[in-house]
Amino acid sequence: MTEHPSDAISAGSHFGGRLRAFLDGLPLHFYRHRIRHSFSAAWVPGRGIAAAAALHPELVHLHWVVEGFVQVEALRRLRCPVVWTLHDSWPFTGGCHLPGECRRYEASCGHCPVLGSAREHDLSRRVWMRKRATWANLDLTCVAPSRWLAERARASSLLGGRRIEVIPNGVDVSIYCPGERQAARAALGLPADRRLVLFGANHALSDRNKGFDLLLAALRGLAADERAQTELVVFGDDGGQPVPDCGMPVRNLGVLQKEKRVAQLYRAADLFVAPSRQENLPNMVLEAMACATPCVAFGVGGLPELIGHGIDGYLAVPGDSADLGRGIAWMLEDAGRRAQQGEKAAAKVREEFALERIAGRYLQLYSELLAAGEGTPSESRC
Repeated sequence: MTEHPSDAISAGSHFGGRLRAFLDGLPLHFYRHRIRHSFSAAWVPGRGIAAAAALHPELVHLHWVVEGFVQVEALRRLRCPVVWTLHDSWPFTGGCHLPGECRRYEASCGHCPVLGSAREHDLSRRVWMRKRATWANLDLTCVAPSRWLAERARASSLLGGRRIEVIPNGVDVSIYCPGERQAARAALGLPADRRLVLFGANHALSDRNKGFDLLLAALRGLAADERAQTELVVFGDDGGQPVPDCGMPVRNLGVLQKEKRVAQLYRAADLFVAPSRQENLPNMVLEAMACATPCVAFGVGGLPELIGHGIDGYLAVPGDSADLGRGIAWMLEDAGRRAQQGEKAAAKVREEFALERIAGRYLQLYSELLAAGEGTPSESRC
């Protein structure tokens, strides 16, 4: 454990973290037909939970804990109230992050389509069993950022019966806020005279769930004169990776590390497209909306809880590239419409998703949980 001036604690070095993530993924190599980026076994021991428990906290709040950061069994060390924000489905499945149409997590997993497995007692069943044994000993309250994810967690065998609150993700509206489009383009070296369609995600080009193939089909379906005036800007994956032809110029900016630069990119774009096959409550859509950039997305997961169709964005029929293309064309054809929708999107984020508002809801939850446990003997706490 290393102490930093910020009072943050680290569970190890950057190299050690990458090594644990690599080791944690080794069991997946027995499943050659698995879906990439979509499964975590969480079997490699780490020091994060031990470091947290050593502080004797009154409450622990978990977020993303996989890829070698936390071993499932290590969570047994936490003997105080635990709040866990569900950023995807992993806490209530046998290891997959996005189960798609599979509902085997309502029973005991196994025969996992994400692993491409035909066996009942596969890795997903074994991870499910480890979680069941560990979760039984946790004083656990879950937070789902979307009603959609909360419903699935309540239906699951691992979290069904637990307290599950819905608190959306928050956005720092001092960073992600409207700005002058041409100034943002000049700062980023982007063309001033073209309509820019923005697409970004973690593993944007290599994670099938992010739907880049569906976006390409939508863009290829645009009229020739629309494509002649438009450029696609991609970020969030390897900047040197070639991008398939979509009938218009494509600019791959790679991974952007600085938030202010990402906010500039949202402001520079005419619209942001989220063609994911399944999503919880995606931060990038929230961030784009906060910057007054209207979004076109499939109406999946928690996205209908963010975007008002035809009011502050466009929700396409899930998986329908032609309808996604209609939404993109509808936005591109009218600058006044884009401006109006973008203003409404930014106002919605400021009113409903600003960090201060979301932090207040978490503080209220913490207070309730701590008040409920005031009679607990101190020796039983973390």
